Amino acid sequence: MRPGVYRAVGRDGQEYLLHRSASQQLGWLTDLQRDVLRQLADSERSEESLRAQADDRAGDRGVAELDGLLRQLRTGGWLHITVVHDRPAYTIEPYRPPPDPPTGEPAGDLVLSRFAVIHRSGADLLIESPRSWCAVRVHDPAVLTGLAAYLVPRAGTDAGSTPLATRIRSDLTWATMLVGTPGDEDTAFDLRQWSPHELWFHQRSRGDGIPDRPFGRTRWAAGRFEPLPARRPSFAGPAVDLPRPDLDAVRRTDTTLTGVLEERRSIRRHDDQRPITLDQLGGFLYRAAGVRRVAARDGVEFLTGPNPSGGALDPLEFYVAVRLAEGIEAGLYRYDRFGHRLERVSGLTRTVRRLVDAAQSATGSAEAPETYPPQVVVLLAARFGRVGWSYETLTYSLILKQVGVAYQTMYCVATAMGLAPCALGAGDPAAFAAATGLDPLSEGTVGEFIVGSRPDRQGAT
Repeated sequence: MRPGVYRAVGRDGQEYLLHRSASQQLGWLTDLQRDVLRQLADSERSEESLRAQADDRAGDRGVAELDGLLRQLRTGGWLHITVVHDRPAYTIEPYRPPPDPPTGEPAGDLVLSRFAVIHRSGADLLIESPRSWCAVRVHDPAVLTGLAAYLVPRAGTDAGSTPLATRIRSDLTWATMLVGTPGDEDTAFDLRQWSPHELWFHQRSRGDGIPDRPFGRTRWAAGRFEPLPARRPSFAGPAVDLPRPDLDAVRRTDTTLTGVLEERRSIRRHDDQRPITLDQLGGFLYRAAGVRRVAARDGVEFLTGPNPSGGALDPLEFYVAVRLAEGIEAGLYRYDRFGHRLERVSGLTRTVRRLVDAAQSATGSAEAPETYPPQVVVLLAARFGRVGWSYETLTYSLILKQVGVAYQTMYCVATAMGLAPCALGAGDPAAFAAATGLDPLSEGTVGEFIVGSRPDRQGAT
């Protein structure tokens, strides 16, 4: 039986199987069927041994009762099924009820699905696909030898006709790990639009396909690792104190939310004759990203600010690459969201120029190929462990959601201040790592945004 399954009995005596992602009514079970259910919940049982028990206990009637129960469990996706060939070869581990298995040999050539991924899981290898209803846990390396035959399209029988090869071919076709070619993975738009990693990320971060695995806020690292503090250590360079905006005055004079939303545009060109000022940059950063309050519970620090975040853990750090601004030297800075100041990381080095150039390139398109150097590039970096300490599987999805929220906040603040904002779709993470000396697995860029003075001719979209 797959893990995490519970048996329940209704008031009328009917029995049910329950899981966090599914349930199934089994009906009224016989004593023999209840015993079989208990055995399957305790440990692996071979179908042969169960059949012998049923026959000894109740003859043909017992075997029929067993077959009826196993049919329900298989079609409901409740059983892990291990294929044995002298020794255990592989186990089919369902996520959900399977489709009907194929009958006969698959027609045409077969090839390994481009979405299939093989990775280590404990002492085994796991074959998975975001298109599949199951995972296949490989125990015997001979299975991988058989699978390797399908790295190029070939007729099924060309890959071997032994009982194991035939069973592998049938089961992996059933599991959508082997697919026909040419097939819908290559010809259907709904599938061609997805790269493997994007479909994997979409499915797994939505909780689909992982009902038996940890997902969401599990606090898995508690007792193993210390949670990251909300405030990261400062850089050693000099700091520039920023003027703090008078929010009471801003409330009295600012445009309305509706006005900001209606006026919001992406403006990719800045006015270098009148560059953004230090006062404007400071006001923009405080209103869009400054920390307002810190609270702690069970050793974990939570933040309150202008942007909501997953679990109030807020992992984002705001760095600014300044090419041109009045009142501050060009270079790379980290915005201290707690102290409202800019910590100097470096000057406008060749590596920092790469960050500015990457931002400029990201503003271009086929419709508008001409680009302009931005005055300020806001680099959104995430301290991944802030979220990853508490969450499993969902971590990166939560971080990207917060990036989107931060983009909209920066758009609204910049629009209200009369600045020229534009969110970007890509950047240069390697240049950021080189410029800061940070380990990209611990803290790396997850978004970029440019801001500067608004020109008379905006070229906005």
